Amino acid sequence: MKTMSFKGTDFEARRIRQMAMEERLTLSEFLRRRASGPPHTPAKPQRVRCEFTGAMIFAPLVERPPLTSEAVKELDADFP
Repeated sequence: MKTMSFKGTDFEARRIRQMAMEERLTLSEFLRRRASGPPHTPAKPQRVRCEFTGAMIFAPLVERPPLTSEAVKELDADFP
């Protein structure tokens, strides 16, 4: 693993160490997590009325591919 260093003020160094301690992370892990960007928060599922049954169901998520019969068969194939 590569070692990196950067310069900062005494205040910045104290603040970064304090924030890492508050999250109970090592300084290295804290900086790696911060450098990789904000954690991905999945979209909250919306409820819609099924056009076939009239039941309230969860709408498909925008970032996910549609669920097909073939995909369900593949998932079921793993079960005994």
